Amino acid sequence: MDGTASNAPPSAQPSLAAQRVQEYLEKHEDKGLLRLLTCGSVDDGKSTLIGRLLHDTKQVFDDLMSALERDSKVSGTTGPGRVDYALLLDGLQAEREQGITIDAAYRYFNTEKRKFVVADAPGHEQYTRNMCTAASTAELAILLVDARKGVITQTRRHTTVCSLMGIKNVVLAVNKMDLKAYDQTVFGTIVAEYLPFAAKLGIDNVTCIPLSALEGDNIVTPSPNMPWYTGPALLPFLEDVDVSTDREHLPFRFPVQWVNRPNLDFRGFSGTVVSGAIAVGDGVSTLPSGQKSKVARIVTKDGDLERAVAGQAVTLTLTDEIDVSRGDMLVPTEDQPAMGDHFTANLIWLDNNALMPGREYLVRMGPRQTRGQVTSIKHKIDVNTMDERPAPTLELNDVGLVNLNIDRALPFDPYTENRDTGSFILIDRLTNATVGAGMIQFSLWRSTNLAWQHLEIGPEQRARQKGQRPCVLWLTGLSGSGKSTIANLLDKRLYAEGHHATMLDGDNVRHGLNKDLGFTAQDRVENIRRVTEVASLMADAGLITLVSFISPYREERNSARVRIGDARFVEVYVKADVATCAERDPKGLYKKAMAGEIKNFTGVDAPYEEPLEPTVTVDTANSTPEEAVELILDWLRSQGFLSVEGDGSGI
Repeated sequence: MDGTASNAPPSAQPSLAAQRVQEYLEKHEDKGLLRLLTCGSVDDGKSTLIGRLLHDTKQVFDDLMSALERDSKVSGTTGPGRVDYALLLDGLQAEREQGITIDAAYRYFNTEKRKFVVADAPGHEQYTRNMCTAASTAELAILLVDARKGVITQTRRHTTVCSLMGIKNVVLAVNKMDLKAYDQTVFGTIVAEYLPFAAKLGIDNVTCIPLSALEGDNIVTPSPNMPWYTGPALLPFLEDVDVSTDREHLPFRFPVQWVNRPNLDFRGFSGTVVSGAIAVGDGVSTLPSGQKSKVARIVTKDGDLERAVAGQAVTLTLTDEIDVSRGDMLVPTEDQPAMGDHFTANLIWLDNNALMPGREYLVRMGPRQTRGQVTSIKHKIDVNTMDERPAPTLELNDVGLVNLNIDRALPFDPYTENRDTGSFILIDRLTNATVGAGMIQFSLWRSTNLAWQHLEIGPEQRARQKGQRPCVLWLTGLSGSGKSTIANLLDKRLYAEGHHATMLDGDNVRHGLNKDLGFTAQDRVENIRRVTEVASLMADAGLITLVSFISPYREERNSARVRIGDARFVEVYVKADVATCAERDPKGLYKKAMAGEIKNFTGVDAPYEEPLEPTVTVDTANSTPEEAVELILDWLRSQGFLSVEGDGSGI
């Protein structure tokens, strides 16, 4: 205790103590925050580096240090009697057993100058998806390179991800210099190879530091082992580096995360200001509806504000009772983002199963979720050379440029202008797994220049004119199960009874509309997508449409049901096992497939996913085609598809 405190009256001492606590809290509250990402290949020393930073900045308490020393004897990889600082980050049992980082680990520490949030990203290629998560909020990346290995593929991959995720400041930390005798030439060679690659990706702010995380060289203070290096040590650099952005000066963007209605007298819209600023009285519009109002209050738990800026979580109330829902975006009336439903975007693929262009995924943009599909892959990026290569699909950890179509127009900004409103993720509809992370470049012209043309004569009028309810009878089953035979007989019966029907056969369509498609999984998805669109148009015209396709994947049949409409989609499972179909083999295809002459043949070396809840099932192994047709006709009559009275005009 200093002299001032000891000479103060006893009654004044508590107030002085409280004052000093308050001063301490205010001092640390005003310090800036830096969000860091450490990345690099496996065993480059990322966890050791962060552990060393925590230790050298006195962030490790005595009890934790004792536990660390004890764990180092059991799981450490640094040798007998040495503390393994990586164990401060590698908390999972599997991480300690293998000596690698699997999940992104976050640590928080502060110095006299700054507060830090550090994300330790996995180095293994298999866990690139975790690295993307950590990079999405980072302002600076520490990219570690093993001095013994130099710049490798994973170094380039992580740099590419950092660039795509909008990180413009990189520290190239050449680690394990102690294992190369602190050789200046080794450091210079690595720097000379890396800087041109980073510049090609648009990363110009690169600071190169030679260090040894294990020995503590150039971590907190300059190392005497490398007198030839005259730059800053890592921690002093991190304390002073300027990573300020102009988020506050960007246009105001406020995605609504929650409609706050605690009682009948209050209705507010809660969320985080992701860019720009807003003040009481400012005019705002809600997108996508476009309704206008003004800000009445800016509410926080500590009271109302007159102004809120980027990064603040607030609740806004408006002067007008307009319709605003979760997922909508409040923006300035005079400075609105673009609206689009078809984009060109960079996409990092994060799933073990390859991307299937045309397959429907869930698309999450901020709090808004919708359906969409990658309509085409423009190219894949070679992370070693940055060359653009044609690709039919994207595999795990591939980076490509794609066109993405979603089922409704949403507001967005290009990712280079706003990371929060220009990003999205793709989610598999069946597994709910995140399979892709995307960054929007721009909207395709047709998103804004095309409008839906209103038709005076609609499906209802056309149905009344024909005296029937249109539907799509989707016949699915193995090759040789009898789909085409049943569809032909059914078409003849409907024609004879005066109904209006048409037929889409798998083989026939592949001679025309889909002649450019093969039989890979990706081509099968696109095959069904195109047929779905045609069948939907035919149903709109009032026709009973017979679709005879193997259509082996449940996901594509479900997508067809969604596109055509549940009330008009009739899934007919033409059931016959592989043995029965192979015995029939009307086209000789099974014989060729089993001999290896035909690849990707459904039922032999390509899967068929049976319908789980088909509308109608016809078992052709135990019934004739004529009996199957009668079963389908009976169902159509019972559901009223063949008897709709009309006045003859259709209008």
